[in-house]
Amino acid sequence: MDHFPIFLSTKGQRIVLSGGGDAALAKLRLLMKSQAKISVYAPDPAPELVQWADAGRITLQKRPLQLGDVLCAKLFYAADEDAVEDARTAAIARAEGALVNIVDNLHDSAFITPAIVDRDPVTIAIGTEGAAPVLARAIKADLEERLPATLGTLARIGKGFRKMADALPFGRPRRDFWRDYYFTSGPRAVADGEAAVGDALDTLLADHLSRAARPGHIAFVGGGPGDPELLTLKARRALDEADVVIYDRLISPEILELARREALMIDVGKEGFGPSTSQETINALLVEHAQNAHRSCA
Repeated sequence: MDHFPIFLSTKGQRIVLSGGGDAALAKLRLLMKSQAKISVYAPDPAPELVQWADAGRITLQKRPLQLGDVLCAKLFYAADEDAVEDARTAAIARAEGALVNIVDNLHDSAFITPAIVDRDPVTIAIGTEGAAPVLARAIKADLEERLPATLGTLARIGKGFRKMADALPFGRPRRDFWRDYYFTSGPRAVADGEAAVGDALDTLLADHLSRAARPGHIAFVGGGPGDPELLTLKARRALDEADVVIYDRLISPEILELARREALMIDVGKEGFGPSTSQETINALLVEHAQNAHRSCA
């Protein structure tokens, strides 16, 4: 992984773009979805740029970028579609402290902009590090079809309910609540409007608060030949839901990647002729975590 994916806060931050043609328009359509303050420098801007400036969505300067224009900017896009001009503006931006992206120049860019599936506040970024843009677009199209337009509404309402949900114990009880909301009660209620979603959350929380603590559970999962695609659906679900994963060195890293990041990972060895944990100790670990109401996967 040459580029580490992160989500950068741009609310109220300054983003500068140099360019006024098709490349600039494509970047700006994405950037204007943020709450950044966008400044554009273009001697001959496309009509859409002028319209966006008139509507107050961007600040437009009808001239080439100059020294001092990128001061206090967090990001800079060189989108003049001219290698010499892009190099000139990128040099100014670097000197003035901005992270630089040169359109269609991966080698000289400090960051890249992924394909985005927007269900605000749910955002999915898809990148191929410049290797296969067509593949990124295909994945985006597939996700656009799969994810309902109401997903963002559910996430926004759920975000406002998080403090109330903190009444549930931390860990699995809280995760079970949110799983029920996002995959069962929420999607059913959203068809009747946002008020119905709020009522569903209240009802769901009361139901979860009244539930007795669920007992611990142990799932035994065979790793097979080490290919995660050969795992059964039940095995993948057990790994995804586990609070504790007890594994030996025969389990491939690709399979362990399916576990939640928050799960407690316990390596018990058991590789041929190497150091290992005794079966009695492993059994005791399983019983201990089950008694603590954890979902364990071994």
